[in-house]
Amino acid sequence: QVQLVESGGGLVQAGGSLRLSCAASGIIFSIYDMVWYRQAPGNQRELVAAITSGGTTNYVDSVKGRFTISRDNAKNTVYLQMNSLKPDDTAVYYCHVGRFWGKGTLVTVSS
Repeated sequence: QVQLVESGGGLVQAGGSLRLSCAASGIIFSIYDMVWYRQAPGNQRELVAAITSGGTTNYVDSVKGRFTISRDNAKNTVYLQMNSLKPDDTAVYYCHVGRFWGKGTLVTVSS
């Protein structure tokens, strides 16, 4: 049974930082590309950042230079370091692999 459990969300002021974590179980984590998505109220879910099994990363333009995705295969965990947060970053952030989704963690950035 595949499980993805996100953590690390919360309330932060604009300009602040948060680090999200996604702990995966039930998969051979190291062979999968991992993806962070987010969904703001009234908006469609959008891809934020992705990391391949080999460590290649990709970001949506709006977070480039502010967010960093990384993975620790020994811990079956993918991270999203978010710096210089903006109110527009407010959303539920989801971890995704294959056809599986986590339940999400809420990030709220106040102005």
